[in-house]
Amino acid sequence: MMKGKRQHEKVTKVILYAVLIFISLLMLVPFAWMLSSSLKLDKDVFIVPIQWIPENPQWENYIKIWTKIPLAKFVVNTAKLTVIVTLLQLFTSSFAAYAFAKLNFRYKNALFLAYVATIAVPWQVYMVPQFMMMRSFGLNDTHLAIICLQAFSAFGVFMMRQFYQGIPDELCEAARIDGMSEYQIYGKIMLPLAKPALSTLTIFTFVNTWNDFLGPLIYLKTESKKTLQIGLRMFIGQNSSEYGLIMAASVLSLIPVLVVFLALQKYFVEGIAATGVKG
Repeated sequence: MMKGKRQHEKVTKVILYAVLIFISLLMLVPFAWMLSSSLKLDKDVFIVPIQWIPENPQWENYIKIWTKIPLAKFVVNTAKLTVIVTLLQLFTSSFAAYAFAKLNFRYKNALFLAYVATIAVPWQVYMVPQFMMMRSFGLNDTHLAIICLQAFSAFGVFMMRQFYQGIPDELCEAARIDGMSEYQIYGKIMLPLAKPALSTLTIFTFVNTWNDFLGPLIYLKTESKKTLQIGLRMFIGQNSSEYGLIMAASVLSLIPVLVVFLALQKYFVEGIAATGVKG
């Protein structure tokens, strides 16, 4: 009886893994097609059946795209915004989350609920007031406008607070008895323990900022200040039939996201699991 049950569990696991592998491969098909198309001539991109491995790979597509548009400038602008916003969100989210998780002050829960409730409000609702506010500050057509608006994240605070609540309060109490200030507890105890949550937040923030299209579209007008996503859209508008170059540029735009995810993926699952331990 037990032997039959174990065999049934093994078969179920095999089927489950097979289904998950199939779904994963299915999700990778568009990316494989994009990579393949980036090495083809424009006339060969939409040939049916699809030629997954080009006979004559057009590696020069990855060189031409740098001269067709100021791609290097767009990459630098995007990297600058992404790195600054990610670092600021890591600091502000982890710092505010420590206060909400480990400090006691009046209206703490009410303030936290009010702040987290902003997650449910679509950005389009307050997009116009934000634009008018940035214009009144004279920050339109500057990177500083995007940095100021994205430096704080209710989602980041919520996620970090969930992780901090999984750390015993006795650890902080012992540190206070030893004479450590709240800043020292935050910097020397909480942050080192929060590496999985910080890595997870880094991935989310980096990907969202790197791929942000609407924010730069609204606030950035000068071409030299535009980001990679705006630059790609500009190139598609001017060269809509050069599919090989479009795909090559798209592949290049994905590389930093893949690098960051692969570098931090060992902490990703751990961070996701840890932030959901306590409510």
